[in-house]
Amino acid sequence: MSIQYQATRKQLEDASKERLKIRHGAVMPTAGLAPGMTQVNMICVPENWAWDFLLYAQRNPQSCPVLDVVESGGFQTILGQDIDIRTDFPKYHIWENGTKTAELTDISKIWEQQPKLVSFLIGCSFSFETDLLMAGIEVRHISDQKNVPMYITNIPCRTAGKISGNLVVSMRPIAPSQVSDAVQITAKLPDVHGAPVHIGSPDLLGILDIYKPDFGDSPRILPNEIPVFWACGVTPQAAVMQSKIPFAISHAPGHMLITDIPDRRWSI
Repeated sequence: MSIQYQATRKQLEDASKERLKIRHGAVMPTAGLAPGMTQVNMICVPENWAWDFLLYAQRNPQSCPVLDVVESGGFQTILGQDIDIRTDFPKYHIWENGTKTAELTDISKIWEQQPKLVSFLIGCSFSFETDLLMAGIEVRHISDQKNVPMYITNIPCRTAGKISGNLVVSMRPIAPSQVSDAVQITAKLPDVHGAPVHIGSPDLLGILDIYKPDFGDSPRILPNEIPVFWACGVTPQAAVMQSKIPFAISHAPGHMLITDIPDRRWSI
């Protein structure tokens, strides 16, 4: 990980401004917000599942790149000065025995009822989209002001203890002449999912209809564009569903936490 990059004052102000809006109730996908600043996924699990999840993440680093672990009951992170993980994601999902039972914009009250949750903050592919845009590569869901499409694949992740599940991917349609550039750009940021895991042929991933994602919005794909798939930080939610973890909290797919860390901090 490179440490020479520091956020500018404007970047920090932009990140704080967006978090404040979210904390006060703004709900929207966060792609394109606070350009150049790292965004993260979240999964919170009970203490007795935390070791298994940490091992799961270690065994599946491309889909679950852990950027911080917040100890049991904590709600602050080293990824920002004034961040509260209970309020600063636009939307949260509550899971019970592998089933989503609620969708909330603030989990402070639940935090009081479930005081012993360990929280994992996981790198997000939104964090390399600024570099794609700077290279002249359109990011379609940003252009269309939609959520990125995400799919549960037929590729099993490595299991760890009680936790198992299949890889989830996000998709961005890209012109053939720009695919190589997209691969090279994103490969430099492994802590936010890195290079694509698959290019073209969604059926090989078990995706039967690319216009019907499991999470996010249906994509708009132009003629001759190629679907390019990256590992996605929603993979832990697929594991929650398959492993039937008794209780868990996650971000809603596409609704991330904006941190104070510049994207390029993770470049190699």
